[in-house]
Amino acid sequence: MKKRIVVALGHKALGTTLPEQKSAVKRSAEVLADIVEEGYQLAVCHSNAPQVGMIHTAMNEFGKKHPDYTEAPMSVCSAMSQGYIGYDLQNALQTALLKRGIYKGACTVLTQVTVDPYDEAFYHPIKVIGRYMTAEEADAEEKKGNYCIEEPGKGFRRIVAAPKPKEIVEIQAIRALLDADQVVIAAGGGGIPVLKQGMELKGASAIIEKDYASGRLAEMVDADILLILTKDENLWLNYETEKAVALHEVTVDEVKKMIADNEFPKASKLPKVQAAVDFIEEKKGSGRKAVITDLAHAMDALAGKTGTIITE
Repeated sequence: MKKRIVVALGHKALGTTLPEQKSAVKRSAEVLADIVEEGYQLAVCHSNAPQVGMIHTAMNEFGKKHPDYTEAPMSVCSAMSQGYIGYDLQNALQTALLKRGIYKGACTVLTQVTVDPYDEAFYHPIKVIGRYMTAEEADAEEKKGNYCIEEPGKGFRRIVAAPKPKEIVEIQAIRALLDADQVVIAAGGGGIPVLKQGMELKGASAIIEKDYASGRLAEMVDADILLILTKDENLWLNYETEKAVALHEVTVDEVKKMIADNEFPKASKLPKVQAAVDFIEEKKGSGRKAVITDLAHAMDALAGKTGTIITE
């Protein structure tokens, strides 16, 4: 039986602008192809932070200038970002695999992820989205039920909630593709957040944290490894201080104590670490592990030579 791995690609692995993304995904695809060549069944999740912001701004500005067109809700912007990032990524990965004589498909699954309408995150939105606005524009947004925050000296920006992922709607299709030994790109940008309303799914005005969605995906496909790629080779305690210590091999219990002691920045490292802990604890005794490192050291980290490796 092949081992199954879910890889979470961060912003650094994707770039920001269209030309940057084209170049970045080619580098990322080579590493992903290395993982496939090692014999893993691979599912890929990715960030979409700059891309979804660009889409949101473009669509909404277009809607304001052209009354015949409507502004795009966050769920639609998330779907669009999944599509165009997935397009570049699957093409680059397909090419990288073919060059190695590996004849298997790489495909993007447009993925919806359910969230709890009573999640506390909806009462405390934190994710900044879109361009800077004037006070009058921000007031108009809030009258529509949206939230805005002021950045002194710059203006106002819209903020949206970041609820935790519950269920991945298209999980059966994702499992089927992995069982067929195909490469799957899924839950991009954390997935399209949706709310269950009877028999229907309604888009939510939110952004799901990519790391939590990656962890949930890894749980639901019963992966052996969750590999989270970020900008640093290791996780650190006392990061960028004289007392900085790189973490290499740590247990879940050790990491949980570090979380309780507020050792990890809430906006950046904490979601990665918490996702890793949740993934391992969801199926205790299975031998699952999580690896956190950067793109350049992915293969060495999988071999246990570097990176932060979290085990039960």
